[in-house]
Amino acid sequence: MTDGATTPTRVVANDGGPSLARDEYVSAPTRELARRLSGTNEVLLLWHPEVDRVELSVHDPATGAGFHLEVAPANAIDAFYHPYAYAAWRENSSRVVQAETTIVDG
Repeated sequence: MTDGATTPTRVVANDGGPSLARDEYVSAPTRELARRLSGTNEVLLLWHPEVDRVELSVHDPATGAGFHLEVAPANAIDAFYHPYAYAAWRENSSRVVQAETTIVDG
């Protein structure tokens, strides 16, 4: 598992044991869904349960280069196995959306 930045999540004890005080919180850790090495690149698929988001992380420890992208759950496995293609597709998609929303005075 990978520990990442977390936000408070309420914990409720139902086993009869000691429970947290009313205003105490613990953080939900980021969960590693998948990990693989591709050459020198480490590719991670992470889930952030506190915000219910999936993240793709690519890091090359040899150069320090890498990137992180939020991924729609339906695209997560494709993004995991083809991170550069997914990043390029996403970049091109955002350019198209930005171009379509540009207002020109006529």
